[in-house]
Amino acid sequence: MKIKAIFFDLGDTLMDETTEVKDQNLVTIDAELVDGAKELLIKLKEMNYKVALVADTRIGTYKNVLGKFDMFKYFDCFAISEELGVQKPDPKIFLFALKSLGIEERDYKNVIMVGNNLKRDIVGANRLGLISVWFHWNDRYPSKPENNEEIPNFEIKRLSELLEVIKRLEGEI
Repeated sequence: MKIKAIFFDLGDTLMDETTEVKDQNLVTIDAELVDGAKELLIKLKEMNYKVALVADTRIGTYKNVLGKFDMFKYFDCFAISEELGVQKPDPKIFLFALKSLGIEERDYKNVIMVGNNLKRDIVGANRLGLISVWFHWNDRYPSKPENNEEIPNFEIKRLSELLEVIKRLEGEI
């Protein structure tokens, strides 16, 4: 299998939500990254993967956080709920990223979605036939699938484990 793209959520996937400092409009003005986030994105770009941010967030939040760490250059697409007017698991946010990256429907099965929320990230990915990877490094959100749509294809506890998942999917393991 050739992975066509890798999608990431932002909050508690790349950005540690416990470190957020927000303004009066609930826009995050400062936050820290989850361990290994920038290093993983650098590695994925070195491996020539297309990367998209598919996130339920405020416009200012992703711009402030990614800007702080000089990370815009690692993304090929930004599918942001506040800009698109829909939230995950609505397929429109995923379809925006897929279309922006030129990925055809027959290749959806070769796209990875990494997120921390079963009800939003995993359900949204599963409904479109994407490869769902649940980044379960804390228990701030429900951590037991309530139905089949919430069951991820893979579960990781550290972002670096995504590289092993990719190798397995690419047939290198």
